[in-house]
Amino acid sequence: MDHSQQNPRTAEAILRRYERAKTRRSAWDGHWRECYDYAMPQRDGALDGGVPGAKKTDKLFDGTAPDAVEQLAASLMSELTPPWTRWFDIVPGPDLASEEAEKLAGPLEEVSAQLQSHFDRSNIAVEIHQCFLDLVTVGTASLLFEESPLGESSAFRFTAVPMGEAVLEEGAGGLLDVSFRRAEYSEDVLKARFPKAHIVPDHAAGEMDDGERRFAVLESVLPDDKRGYVYRALLVEGGDRGGAEAQELATGVFPASPFINFRWMKAPGEIYGRSPVMKALPDIKTANKVVELVLKNATIAVTGIWQADDDGVLNPATVKLLPGTIIPKAVGSSGLTPLTAPGNFDVSNLVLEDLRNRIRSSLLADKLGQIDAPRMTATEVLERSAEMARHLGATYGRLQAELLFPLARRAIAILKRRGEIPDITLNGREVDLRIVSPIALHRHRAEAQAALQWFETIALFGPDAAGIVKAQEAARWFAKSFRIPETLLRTKEEAAAQPGATTGPALPSSMGAADQPGLAGLAPLLSSLSPGTAGTTAPEVSVPFAGGA
Repeated sequence: MDHSQQNPRTAEAILRRYERAKTRRSAWDGHWRECYDYAMPQRDGALDGGVPGAKKTDKLFDGTAPDAVEQLAASLMSELTPPWTRWFDIVPGPDLASEEAEKLAGPLEEVSAQLQSHFDRSNIAVEIHQCFLDLVTVGTASLLFEESPLGESSAFRFTAVPMGEAVLEEGAGGLLDVSFRRAEYSEDVLKARFPKAHIVPDHAAGEMDDGERRFAVLESVLPDDKRGYVYRALLVEGGDRGGAEAQELATGVFPASPFINFRWMKAPGEIYGRSPVMKALPDIKTANKVVELVLKNATIAVTGIWQADDDGVLNPATVKLLPGTIIPKAVGSSGLTPLTAPGNFDVSNLVLEDLRNRIRSSLLADKLGQIDAPRMTATEVLERSAEMARHLGATYGRLQAELLFPLARRAIAILKRRGEIPDITLNGREVDLRIVSPIALHRHRAEAQAALQWFETIALFGPDAAGIVKAQEAARWFAKSFRIPETLLRTKEEAAAQPGATTGPALPSSMGAADQPGLAGLAPLLSSLSPGTAGTTAPEVSVPFAGGA
């Protein structure tokens, strides 16, 4: 693309839309700042930038909320996207016949392993934890999912976008897929991020750039019905045009948005999410004030309150209440006289304990926290898992749609662009995404437990009743429930050929285990299946910056 030719009308339209969206977001800024101040002061720089190394907790007296926020964020990470553990499987969809699904199972397992390998070598664990802290504190988080330059260990690179930089809108489908980000970079970072852009710093005043000069860049991602997602990066401050108009740095088209925006919950008519900290904020502020008053009362209890006659001898400004101090007084005067505290503040302990319990309950610290008991029975573990699934059920459904599925689609789009995996599309019919994170497995384990109880029950009725069960099909169903890879299971033909195997109405299949296609043969196999099975890739324009496609 020729960067010297600009489209000011389009750039101006993007800037106007960004300013309108930012104006709508301004109503949330004060609320977010209060949530950060009381629940996660270390992250308040996500809104204002702040000064590195500055004290963040001078106004915080009770640490219950920050501790509970960190626990909930860590629990979400371990339950949804646990590090070094696969939380998704690419599997055959329900529209495929059983023999076609069996053929695809092995190659799709290799695709899942390839994706997981790149996730494991990336920085997702570091950045997504920061996103979960924002999610729990202010209800909305933004994760930038870029492609790493060739030669790095992972094709994926993640950045937790501070909420102060993110301005979001809902698209036609109700998702936060309209994204704006205004960030400032030094000249070196700007040139590294947009190496093909023509950037001429303005040194008209004769000063030397020592790395302190900042360049403001506005990135936008807008959905397009025909092309996917249109990306544009504009230099809005610090360029060679003196701020007269935006300078285009990069443009491109993505099949999946690089900005993944997700919410805890959503109130009707609102764009940004609501968080558990917002729900508990009255209790958090009250507990903070109670602890502050308790500390003040403790100071009075230690040092006391005194009164003295103004006799011209005693100077209160020079009196130091230290052991062994001799305080002069006039003859006949009362000198220093202690005053009794106006009340007993012991009731504060009862109030504070109740407040802390409600804060922990609102932030699910009592439901998702570490287990205090040294040992738990299997039934207790299942009950605890079921309780956790109930509390996170609605939130998990939203995070699955706004975080987990977009993560997988973006990862597949990047690896398809690099040619590391075949051309597949997650359409939910021929090729599907199955979430197998720990919280999703709780439901499968509960179903498996119910099935085992049913098997035990029908066994009491004798062999005739037990004959209703298809043993091999039941074993395969249990294998899926416990995430046993398809590569470890025998095909129907191999199972039927085993001595003593019970032969039933096996589904037809023309491919044995030796003929299972590898990863390289997946694309031709998809093309040979029913119409619509093969994935189609949206046209994509190479984006001229280090983040790739």
